[in-house]
Amino acid sequence: MFILIGVGKTTLLCKTCEVLQKKGFTVQGFYTEEVRLNGKRIGFDIVTVPHNARSALARVGNKDVNSREPCVGQYVVQLQSFESLALSALRSTVNVRSILVIDEIGKMELFSSRFVSQVRKILNSEGSSVICTIPVPKGRPIPLVEEIRNRANATVFTVTRDNRDSLLDEVVNCAVSSIS
Repeated sequence: MFILIGVGKTTLLCKTCEVLQKKGFTVQGFYTEEVRLNGKRIGFDIVTVPHNARSALARVGNKDVNSREPCVGQYVVQLQSFESLALSALRSTVNVRSILVIDEIGKMELFSSRFVSQVRKILNSEGSSVICTIPVPKGRPIPLVEEIRNRANATVFTVTRDNRDSLLDEVVNCAVSSIS
């Protein structure tokens, strides 16, 4: 398992996916992408790899007082939309030359108990090769994130503005060696 934390982790993850696919590996899962309107961030979508199916993760919104929708800051998490696409992307068939990507395992995604259960199942399965992203620790620790960060079989890459371009080869090489 390879974990990316820091600045530019999704960009690095997407570049890693492209290189691995060119090398003949099956890459599946999802990444998270900002949604902007007139230059202003209005939310986040998840996008599946390799098919580019897209679904809402969260949107800026006024939460109805009677609503049970979870919020993170100004964002209302679109739990049903997220689960319908993310869970199906994580259930894909895995073969010996496949790598599963999960971007991101953070506060918004963790409102889904079904997602948490699926991630734990994947991480505890034999022979799975996973690249995931987690947030930089700030404030109160997030239990599943800390559990993942501290796994004995995890290699953690901290992504910064200075190293995010130079880490590509190292992350690709680690991913390839984990399934060879």
